[in-house]
Amino acid sequence: MTGSSEIKPKRILFVCTANIDRSPTAEALLKNIRGFDAQSAGVWFNARRRISEDLIEWADLIFAMEEYHKDIIVSLKPDAENKVVVLNIPDIYLRNDPELIKILKVKLSEYLNINWDEKSASSSSNNIDHH
Repeated sequence: MTGSSEIKPKRILFVCTANIDRSPTAEALLKNIRGFDAQSAGVWFNARRRISEDLIEWADLIFAMEEYHKDIIVSLKPDAENKVVVLNIPDIYLRNDPELIKILKVKLSEYLNINWDEKSASSSSNNIDHH
């Protein structure tokens, strides 16, 4: 059994500051892709959903919007450092901003095997030859 295309994380956690704009946008974007279970959280004490050790443990891969988000994640769970990727997306976008979605698609494509143009076809079709 080979095939790197089969090796992709299932549980993805997106982390930003307040869990209001960037990480919920990314979560919603990935929830449309079959094979992924996405959640989001924020690092602020009053975030909509606050980052926790349980969420960090749950995730196969964590996308932090900024470097200091990674620092906070690693301070909570030092052994998570190798599964955190910093996307370097600044806090200048509103939730579901088309520009943010475009940037997320480009950056996530560097780490996840997703063809955004064919996502609806690949998630709804069955490519099995029944002969």
